[in-house]
Amino acid sequence: MSKYKIGVISDTHGLLRPEILGLFAQTDLIVHAGDIGRPEVLSDLNAIAPTKAVLGNVDSPYYFPKLKTAECFHAAGRRIYLLHNRSYLAVDPLEHQIELMIFGHSHTPLLEKVNGVIYFNPGSAGPRRFGKPISVGLVTVTEDSIQARHIFLKRS
Repeated sequence: MSKYKIGVISDTHGLLRPEILGLFAQTDLIVHAGDIGRPEVLSDLNAIAPTKAVLGNVDSPYYFPKLKTAECFHAAGRRIYLLHNRSYLAVDPLEHQIELMIFGHSHTPLLEKVNGVIYFNPGSAGPRRFGKPISVGLVTVTEDSIQARHIFLKRS
């Protein structure tokens, strides 16, 4: 298997920065971990690569009728769980053989491995809030590994 690249974004709150389009141009999949803000954010991301997303606490199901609050899916043979707020995790990742847990909400970039499960928050890509950095993530999946990293954007 060759490398499978996933662009990871969260907490756009209606703002899709132009540099993100370039950063995600070579991805196979884009994942948005909620607080999308406007439906156009998803349509713009979908124009780059297939996009999966979940509702965040500020997203109205009225504007995003097809989205759930959590989703489990496979990408490149790996089981991935997506939700907005990690505090609302309602499944045992080990029991469900989840290898990568993607979430947002806190606006704080995070990458940690607990009991073999990678927990990844790309941080916030929307308007600067709470003094937190502006960031997104890239995940590379190969036959042997899952590698996640943050990309910090310089613009405010």
